[in-house]
This record gives sequence, C-alpha cells and structure tokens, in this order.
Amino acid sequence: MQQSKLASVFPVFQWGKQYSKTTLVDDVIASLVITMMLIPQSLAYALLAGLPPQIGLYASLFPLVAYAIFGSSGALSVGPFAIASLMTASALNGMHRFALEGSGIESQPDILLGAIVLALLVGGFLFLFGAFRLGFLTNFISAPVVTGFISASAIVIASSQLPNLLGLQETALPWFELVQEGSFTNYINGATVILAGVMVLVLLFLPKMLHRLILKFTQSDFLADTLSKATPVLVMLMSIGLVQTLGLEALGVAVIGDIPAGLPDLSLPDRQLTAWSTDMWQHLIVSALLISIISFVSSVSVAQAFAAKDRQRIDPNQEAIGLGMANVMSGLSGAFPVSASLSRSSVAMKAGAKTPATSAFTAIGITVSCLFLTPFLYYLPIATLAAMILTAVFSLFDWAAIKRTLQYSRKDFSALALTMILTLTLGVQWGLIGGVILSICLHLYRSSHPHVAILGRVPDTEHFRNIERYTGITHPSIISFRIDASLYFANARFLEDQINALVARHESAKHLVLMCSSINDIDASALESLVDINHYLEEAGVTFHLSEVKGPVLDRLKRSDFLELMTGKIYLSHFHAWTDLLDQEKASEHER
Repeated sequence: MQQSKLASVFPVFQWGKQYSKTTLVDDVIASLVITMMLIPQSLAYALLAGLPPQIGLYASLFPLVAYAIFGSSGALSVGPFAIASLMTASALNGMHRFALEGSGIESQPDILLGAIVLALLVGGFLFLFGAFRLGFLTNFISAPVVTGFISASAIVIASSQLPNLLGLQETALPWFELVQEGSFTNYINGATVILAGVMVLVLLFLPKMLHRLILKFTQSDFLADTLSKATPVLVMLMSIGLVQTLGLEALGVAVIGDIPAGLPDLSLPDRQLTAWSTDMWQHLIVSALLISIISFVSSVSVAQAFAAKDRQRIDPNQEAIGLGMANVMSGLSGAFPVSASLSRSSVAMKAGAKTPATSAFTAIGITVSCLFLTPFLYYLPIATLAAMILTAVFSLFDWAAIKRTLQYSRKDFSALALTMILTLTLGVQWGLIGGVILSICLHLYRSSHPHVAILGRVPDTEHFRNIERYTGITHPSIISFRIDASLYFANARFLEDQINALVARHESAKHLVLMCSSINDIDASALESLVDINHYLEEAGVTFHLSEVKGPVLDRLKRSDFLELMTGKIYLSHFHAWTDLLDQEKASEHER
C-alpha cells in the first residue's frame, strides 16, 4: 500500500518496475534525436524570450530531470516552448515598463530575475493544479479560443523576429514611422537578409529532400525521419561556417558571441532583498497564471493524444505536478518557464520514446553541450535562430481548425476570431484573458438557452421525437415537452418562459409531460422554478407530469416536497405517460 502511494506521487517508481534493456535502447535513441532538436530550439526560444542564449540551455537541463521523476508521459518533450517564451517576453517587457514608471524595481538588470520569479510562480500554480486536482478549471477554455490564441501568437512571434531577420539597426523612431517616411530600407542589413532568406529556405525544404534521399538509399523510415529532423543542427553548422569563411560579422551580421560554459547553480539568486519585492511578484503573478493555463492545456492535450495511440492513460493532475516541478527547477537553475513542445513530442513519439526516462537522457545530452560545445557557438548568427523560430511557428497557425470552426459554428468562430483580434491588438496576455472570458460567457449563454422540443410519437413505435424534424403523432390535450440540459439557476427562468408560452399557444391542453431523459441534475433554483411551473399550470387547468426521470435526480426530488405538490404523476417512460393520458382523455370523452 505504501509503495502504491509512493508510485502515485513519483510515477518513476511505477514505470521503473518494468524498465528493460529494450526500453533503455528506445529511450536513449529517442533522446539523441530530441537533443539534436532541443539545442538549437533552446537557444532560439531564449532569444524569443529576450534572454541570453545560454538560459535556453539551462531551461533544458534540470527541468527535464524533474519531469522524468514526476511526469508520466514517455513521449512528452518538456523544455523551452515558443508560446511560453513569447508570453515570458511579454511579461518581462511589461515588468520593464512597470519599472520605468517608478515602482522601485530596477529596470534592465532585473529582467533575468523576473524570468526566474516567473518560472517559480508558474511552477507553483501548476503544482497547485495537480495537488488540489484543479486541472478541470482549464476545461472552461474552449478549443476555438485556444486555436485563436495560438494562431495569433504564431503571427506575433513571426513579426517579433522581423528585426533579427532583416538585421535592423537601432533607431530613435518606431518602425511604422520609418515605413511611413519611406526610410525603412535604410536600416536593413543586406547580408543579414540574404543569410536569413537562405536559412529559411533550407529549413523549409531540406528536411523533405533529406527524408526522400535517405529513404531511397536506406529504405528505413526511422533513419529518414531521424536524420531529417536534424536539419536545424545542419543549419547551425552551415551558418557558422558561412560567417567564418565569408567574414559576415564584418558586414554587420550579428552573432551570439561568447556563451559561458558550465552548468547552472541550483539556488535562489543572491540579490538584494528589494529585488524580491512584492511589487515584482504582484506584477508577474497574472502572467504566471496565464502561462500555467496555456502550458497545462497544450501539454496535457499532447500527452493524452500520444497516450491514446498506445492505449495508455494519462493523469492530467499528475502531469500538472510534473510540469510544475519542471518549472520550479527551471527557476532554481536561473532559467524561464518551460512547457511541452508539440513538434519535439511528435518526434519523440516517432523515435520510439517509451518512458519519461527519455527526458533524463536528453538532459545528459544538454549537459555535454553546456560543458563542451558552447565555445563553438560564438559565430552562430542571430538571424539563423530567428529563421528557426519563424519556421517552427508555421505549424502553430492552424488554418484547418479555423476553417473547420467557421463551417461548424458561427458562434464558436466569433470567439476564435475575437481572441485572435485581442491577441494581435492588445497583446498575448489580454488575448488569453479575453479568450477565457469568452469561453465562460459562451458556455453560460448556451447552458442558459438550451435546446427544447415539442415531441410527437413516431408512428408504429414507442419513440418520441421533435415534431419539427419528424412526422409525429400529437394530441391537442397533451403537450409532450423535452429540455436537453440539466436544470440550474441560469436556465430555470428560461424553462418557465418556454412552458408558459407553450400553454398560451395550446389553449385546449389539459396535460403537460416534461421528458427528463436529458436532465442529469436539478439545483435548488430550478426546483423552485418547477414548483412555480406546477402552480401556474394548476391555475391554468393543466396537469403537470414528469417522465423518464433519472434515479439520482428522483432521489433528490424525494427529499423535497415537490412530489407532494405535483398535480400529475411521474412515469417510467414517456410512452407510458402518453398511453395513460390518452386513455384518460378517451374515457373522459366517452363519459361526455
């Protein structure tokens, strides 16, 4: 029992029992592939977050070890992620502006400290999500809103790399004013533009060419997929070689420069106490919550999708704890918030990753890079990293999902479009906040205006269907009515209004039967509405009946006095209600 509880907290004790040599080989091979992808991505996403490049390597080291211990998905690749890096940059820029307004926070020197605080806060929120099983709260963010937010974020990320892709020089005027003046081109570095253009083309087309070429000569899908995914590493080496051989740095092509070798220290930063003021924490806490939400939603979605392919089960709350501990370790190692990457996770799945040990082995590869490879990255052009970011976010813009949402639901598409507009105009934080509010409002509107139907009996059957969709048998004395939702405070008055309107239209009605097959719950407000409906119908000379009431709902109704006040009966099936009331009407007509 104690061992079972330990495995529930540390999944490593569960999957570690079945760990074998075959699994070890699969995880090691997958980690090699992921390491080749993660090195350039970690550098690029640190650049996107507005931080020194080595911070990206730090974010790919101890956080992966933490996830290997607390996480449960073998294919999930945790580390720097484009959306999380963009939201980090937005939060840190906001902190910078906040500092300039005289809050007492130092401006530029505290940007890295802000990233550390942000990672710790994100880790804390995610850990709370899992420990208190609050992951269900993220279900209030609809899929269209997430699609709109991520697609708009892809546009924001791509546009943010424009200065690096064009080698734009610093100016006193905003770029849109330079465009209006027609002097925009005066600040572009031609060598950077050519280099960036070549790198973008290589990143777009070389993987497909390599895949076809390798597959032709080796006939191995795995080898073709693996080597084609190493294209970013080849691009790094190619661009470094071009800078050195052609002297591009002298032509104005910006390079990364010195990257400190070594591993990060696992400790809180030794800074003045004022740097850890409540002002900084309060300013970053909203951003941290938003990063936590989007990280949890995207990561768990990816983990569950991959688990379904192997017929496995993922515990969302345990994943939240794993991601939370990964972010705490990222903060303690001086890095920024991390999340799961869809692209790296897909590659890990195809490469044969079986357990979270893949993350631990990947951390070993990053350790080697931090210790021995950083001196060779001096001449890596910043434009190359920007090109990697640009090509990586192409897949984030989900045009197919946008088109599908437009065709399926105009209301959902309006939420998607509005989320995109808010993200593009007001920023990623307000875009996500607006999306959450839209999701909740849309849910409340739909649940407060559920689908209702007047029912008729399908000829020669015991089934009852919506008379607007089927040809059904009705009787002027009997109203068969169905509401397709549970009854609670938001739609209780809606039900009253619908029944009042029905009775007003059917002057000869003597019975109203509410089919309850779709009602899973009735709260106290809805119960009061049922009492009012019963009273109103009684005064109108109409008997109120219920049919197909579910057991748990009936149990709760028995604890109230509603069943004693009811003027009618509760029928096991709607067909029984129909036949019984029809017999009563025939008997009444015969007596007359």
